[in-house]
Amino acid sequence: MSKFGEIIDVDIPVLLDFYTEENNQSKTMHPILRDVAAALGDKAKIIKIDVEKNKELAEALRVKGLPTLIIYKSGEMKWRHSGDQDANTLINIIQEYV
Repeated sequence: MSKFGEIIDVDIPVLLDFYTEENNQSKTMHPILRDVAAALGDKAKIIKIDVEKNKELAEALRVKGLPTLIIYKSGEMKWRHSGDQDANTLINIIQEYV
């Protein structure tokens, strides 16, 4: 968990995508997140977290629905959403925290 603290305790927004390969909504988010990452460049980080491999973290953050998207900045949760989102909406939300 201490590594998680290092990941989210940065001065730029960090979008966490909690997913599983078996979840169809999670799969549809992959290309959308690539577009978001390309649009934002180094202004934000996007980190995909496989719930199957990170059960302890998913439980600690009470991740129930997939995909679950969470934005952190400077170690603080700023935004959270369960379910898919389109690229433009995500870009606009992340830019609020840049």
